[in-house]
Amino acid sequence: MSVELLIVPCLADNYAYIVHEAATDTTTVIDVPEAPPVLKALTERGWKANLILLTHHHADHIDGVQALAGATGAKVLGAAADAHRLPRLAQALQPGEMIPIGMEKVEVMDAPGHTVGHLAYYFPEAGLLFSGDSLMSWGCGRLFEGSAAQMFETLQRFCALPDETLVCSGHEYTEANGRFALSLEPNNPNLLARMAEVRETRAQMRPTLPVELGLEKVTNPFLRGDDPKLRAALGLPANGTALEAFTEARARKDRF
Repeated sequence: MSVELLIVPCLADNYAYIVHEAATDTTTVIDVPEAPPVLKALTERGWKANLILLTHHHADHIDGVQALAGATGAKVLGAAADAHRLPRLAQALQPGEMIPIGMEKVEVMDAPGHTVGHLAYYFPEAGLLFSGDSLMSWGCGRLFEGSAAQMFETLQRFCALPDETLVCSGHEYTEANGRFALSLEPNNPNLLARMAEVRETRAQMRPTLPVELGLEKVTNPFLRGDDPKLRAALGLPANGTALEAFTEARARKDRF
């Protein structure tokens, strides 16, 4: 099945995403930081938004929802647990649901940590994961409401997906996240190679997203808690847990 993925820069460093399935003329928008750039992208391509999927309730992900839904008639879907702090939902979702979107059956994934009601959306046929502010490119979201253990479990669920899955996260934070990763392991060749690519991409004013999950697994410190080299860099014993490594890395990132 073929879909087209469009990345729409919004605000200072947010991204909205548009997924268009030509075979069924189905267009889905994931998060709407602001409506005008999303409407412009839709109009330029002659697409009409059918659905809006929301990952979480923060303003920089939902402030444009009402205007976009009003202009297009798109149905808004989001977490039932967060319905009281999201725009009005046409469908309230539970983690574990499979929702039909065009020819896809999209998995609604529980993704707490950044917020307690955070959801992610996995399009298995297209190989796309919309992770909002949970798994980020080369990082993970700050723990505003959830615990380190919750975010760790969220990331472990994502790691079970195929390596070729394309991660579509909510912000252009890759270079900043990479600087933190390199602060832990300044001589790691995988990190150095990735940073060179990221800087070249950003110099050309192009998004660093989406990114393959397989690359995240070998470079993202929040996914590498079992790696002895990272554990040593964090000053942790070799026989500790991956959760301990995640928690220490997250605490250091908060102070970075």
